[in-house]
Amino acid sequence: MPVRRILPTEAPALLAVGYRYVDVRSVPEFEAGHAEGAYNVPLMHMVPGRGMTPNPDFAATVERHFARDDKLLFGCKSGGRSNRAAELIAGLGYTDVIDLRGGFDGESDASGRVTVPGWKAAGLPVTTAAPLERTWAGLLVK
Repeated sequence: MPVRRILPTEAPALLAVGYRYVDVRSVPEFEAGHAEGAYNVPLMHMVPGRGMTPNPDFAATVERHFARDDKLLFGCKSGGRSNRAAELIAGLGYTDVIDLRGGFDGESDASGRVTVPGWKAAGLPVTTAAPLERTWAGLLVK
């Protein structure tokens, strides 16, 4: 069954009723700015000289920190990684998983034109600060 996808403007209402925002971007992307209250669990890591590589700890970290019936909203830069992450987690038996179309920066067509504005363009709360327990470093050690 495909994962439900929503627009960034729909996210605040879901967060208000208990959804948790899981940002699957890399650590540097997250640190440069993210949705207020987000958890950073990278689907992929930036590796100098090699680009993006899969995070072998992604699924195990989600399973360690979130129950199968938790309400989870996945986001990334433009919607591709978060959709893959949401489908992966739904496949592990998570029952309330939603993907954020457009992610943080926005979804673009082949010519680079933004087709779905992201979290930031929608004027939603952005921060560069996060408590340790919501960062990749904090989640990895627990």
